[in-house]
Amino acid sequence: MPYVIPAPLQASVPVSGSADSFPVHRIYCVGRNYVDHAKEMGHTGREAPFFFMKPNDAVLPVASGTTGELPYPAQTQDFQHEMELVVAIGKGGSDIGVDDALHHVWGYAVGLDMTRRDLQGDAKKLGRPWDTGKAFEHSAPIGPITPAAQAGDVTHAAITLHVNGELRQSSTIDMLIWNVAETIADLSRYFTLQPGDLIYTGTPAGVAAVQRGDELVGAIAGLETLRVKVV
Repeated sequence: MPYVIPAPLQASVPVSGSADSFPVHRIYCVGRNYVDHAKEMGHTGREAPFFFMKPNDAVLPVASGTTGELPYPAQTQDFQHEMELVVAIGKGGSDIGVDDALHHVWGYAVGLDMTRRDLQGDAKKLGRPWDTGKAFEHSAPIGPITPAAQAGDVTHAAITLHVNGELRQSSTIDMLIWNVAETIADLSRYFTLQPGDLIYTGTPAGVAAVQRGDELVGAIAGLETLRVKVV
């Protein structure tokens, strides 16, 4: 079909050990999904999961063994990291049961939900959407996706983020308030999930600002490491 302007390129993420790529449909993110992070943001208890979205061109794919360049965004003085497990959906559906949810997972990756925290804070105070704080270009760095069968027991894996060699975030995936299966099931009540969807599942405590020149290394046991440099 001819278009009146050039069609945008398909956003995609490299696949571990393969020349193929994973095409991205939508990016969903879960807010405040670790107990310690919820507390540092001023919340307690097991509140119902809530979601926000990023456009698929927020993806900043980083190939195996390389360091991605993460541009420092405009209009912020507080650019913060949030280290996360990313779930790649391979089988779509709606009203998915918790017991069936993991059958919809194609693979897992290490990701960062980068946030203009000052803009997000302003939006919260005014009761406005978070888009300027969360949904900007390159705000979703992600490493290669490892197929689920090769990823091992991700549900209990260690998750860490180092900035310039200093440990900033450290936890385990089993500290999620809503685990991967529960998150998929709840999300599918509101949206019909599609193959190619990515779910950023939440971040542990320790979120903090980064500056140009900082090097971030995110790791989850069993998955490929994500390395980015803020430029």
